Amino acid sequence: MEKKVEVSMLWQLYGKLLTEKQYEFIDDYYNNDLSLSEIAENNEITRQAVRDIIKKGEKKLFKYEEKLLFMKRTLNQEKKIEKVLLELTKIQKDYSDKEIANVLENVKKELNCLV
Repeated sequence: MEKKVEVSMLWQLYGKLLTEKQYEFIDDYYNNDLSLSEIAENNEITRQAVRDIIKKGEKKLFKYEEKLLFMKRTLNQEKKIEKVLLELTKIQKDYSDKEIANVLENVKKELNCLV
């Protein structure tokens, strides 16, 4: 997974556990696509200070994920749901019983809500 996407996902999961500046700067850098210079200028600090705050925040995010594994579990769950949906679609195509088709359609709708 691309680092930018990974950090953004981790920020969504664990961002509130960061300091206010780490939360804000990571949001600006990864989600709002601001440069280090732009963030530095907006906060009247050096570019290096912004970089250090972001790096410390990233390190915390990866540490939280290493211990809690929320993102890993969520991604694994989504993969399993997608696999089940594919299997349900195959069954739906192979069997013409309307009652079975309706039940399968309802199950698919419920699973799609989880993804």
